[in-house]
Amino acid sequence: MSRFEPNLRIPGPTGLPPSVRVAGGRQMINHRGPAFAEILGRIQAGMQPYFGTSGQVQVLSCAGTGGLEAAVVNVLSPGDRVLGISIGSFGDRIAKIASTYGADVDVMAAEWGWAAAADEVRERLRSGGGHYRAVLITHNETSTAVMNPLHELIPAIRAAAPDALVIVDSVSALGAVPFEMDAWGADVVVTASQKAWMSAPGLAMIAASDRAWAAMETATMPRFYLDLRKHRDSAASGETPWTPAIAVVFQVDEGLQLMEAEGMAAVFARHEASAAATQAGLEALGFQLFAEPANRSKTVTAAWIPEDLDWKPFNAELRRRGLVVAGGQGKLTGRIFRIGHLGSVTVEEIIAAMATLEAALLAAGRDVEAGRAVAAAQRAALEASGVRAAVAAG
Repeated sequence: MSRFEPNLRIPGPTGLPPSVRVAGGRQMINHRGPAFAEILGRIQAGMQPYFGTSGQVQVLSCAGTGGLEAAVVNVLSPGDRVLGISIGSFGDRIAKIASTYGADVDVMAAEWGWAAAADEVRERLRSGGGHYRAVLITHNETSTAVMNPLHELIPAIRAAAPDALVIVDSVSALGAVPFEMDAWGADVVVTASQKAWMSAPGLAMIAASDRAWAAMETATMPRFYLDLRKHRDSAASGETPWTPAIAVVFQVDEGLQLMEAEGMAAVFARHEASAAATQAGLEALGFQLFAEPANRSKTVTAAWIPEDLDWKPFNAELRRRGLVVAGGQGKLTGRIFRIGHLGSVTVEEIIAAMATLEAALLAAGRDVEAGRAVAAAQRAALEASGVRAAVAAG
């Protein structure tokens, strides 16, 4: 059984653990006082290991898209040449943000369902016919359930365009999978509260490299509310420049404490096992997974909707049974469905989702072997956990 009602299996917002829900209902405090300063400092310090940075993490009161806009406008100027590496809807979105503010954006688009290839990125940068001021890249593309191999892509960018700023959208990945901002050489990294951080929407968290902070002094795209320099200066006294989303701050603080108690390696292992269980369970039910196997996401899985399955009534039946999944986006609307497995997700919740899918398929008269999906999900989760434990043991 899910700990949440219903079993919310979308790629965000994610279900809230009980203590996080309670934290969001706390009485307000003075956002210019010592209690808030203590919480803000705890959040910033707690997130640094997940970002993989020794730099300060800035906390903005806005959605993830606001964080992406902040990442762009703080380091770029109108007319700057930018390469947008897109593998889906959200890669297209950050490129559109940059072009809206006057950047000269070239888009390198991979076929949906595939990750960007390091050799192709390297060649595009070298043969692009001019200097690129920045490269925009999505870490985890929720519209296609693909996770870009940033540990390969960022070094490729650095080799081909060493002066380019690397701006990373890790909204739906950071906190769920390993990330090494400093070691890989990323310059601006963005995440948001409603994904792996087990909290309500309302906060974006951003870290910037020394190169990025230097670029902010000469960048001329307009910014006021999203000016990261204002956030850095206010953070020095334990404040944010503008009134923050205090209830969400409470929740993120509590979520981080839960993650600290669990341990970072265990958080990553739980996401790995949940992803494996989801993929194995869906395949056991006869669904064809959408993303190419090598780079399937650890936080969301997409599957084709069979042509002979009437999706709308089937999805309504899933909701009636307490399972909420996500549909496709953009050109994949009506063609795929997606199951989120991030945040406080457990393997037990994924197994419950597979059982619900199986029951709904059987009720619809589909040729499904009872119990096979649950068994496959359990087996895959155990195998994933075993592999992870063996790697950790060296």
